[in-house]
Amino acid sequence: MHHRLAPSSARGLLYVALAGIAWGTGGPTGALLFQSSGLDSTAISFWRLLGGAVWLVAACRLLGRGPVIQQFAAAPVRYILSGLGLAVCQLGYFAAIPRVGVAVATVVSLGVGPLFIALGARERITGTLLLAVLGLALLVSDGGATGGASITGVAFSLLSGAGYALTTLLNRDRQDPVTSALLGFTTGAVILLPLAMIGGVTPAAVSWPLLAYFGLVPTALAYALFYTGLRSVRASTAAVVALIEPLLAALIGVLAFHEHLTPLGLTGAAVLLSAVLFQARRERQ
Repeated sequence: MHHRLAPSSARGLLYVALAGIAWGTGGPTGALLFQSSGLDSTAISFWRLLGGAVWLVAACRLLGRGPVIQQFAAAPVRYILSGLGLAVCQLGYFAAIPRVGVAVATVVSLGVGPLFIALGARERITGTLLLAVLGLALLVSDGGATGGASITGVAFSLLSGAGYALTTLLNRDRQDPVTSALLGFTTGAVILLPLAMIGGVTPAAVSWPLLAYFGLVPTALAYALFYTGLRSVRASTAAVVALIEPLLAALIGVLAFHEHLTPLGLTGAAVLLSAVLFQARRERQ
């Protein structure tokens, strides 16, 4: 196994911020895949994790990593649970959307993630963290939340946030974040495959470039950067800084899809960005 020095706090924050930016391109990519691939959400999630694993296999070979089976054998439960967390995060979110709408599903799943992480890491839930959740709620709801008050939908959203928290907590302090991400993606894809086969897993040929991008940037690159940042940044701080994701997704929506943010949405973006910057500044002190 290759042991490397952990990055500095400043560099760790940069890695997490870049991960959030990469994740921010995932939503628009997923929306395009729904239109062009002919796949349902479970199959798209399967291809996302499988694609991420394929890209990271190439990265491991390029970086001269040893056989990953040895790392898996050293802690199989950890990597199975990490893959389960990734699968649950995906499934919970997509199952919540038809029940409570995109806005509520996003606010609950992304909002409770940092809270669950802080609790799991036994870190204090700060005012900055709560402010970030408030900014997220204002940004995503944008004054026009849709979806009914479905208890089942909220439960699926909470499950998604719990899955995200689980994989984050399990991948703190990993000496080889790239291999850790690879093993998590592989086990997650194996978990999703039987469910994905129910609706069909063969994508339309036109969607292959998008699937390749989905596996590379918002999956392989994003998680490798995020796990690397976790080596020197507190888990709860990383989760807050990674909320750059919905900020970038909103910006892409405005620039590429001609969406509009109301004053409430702009206020939420400002509040969320302020919380992210303040949390990052506190981490460096």
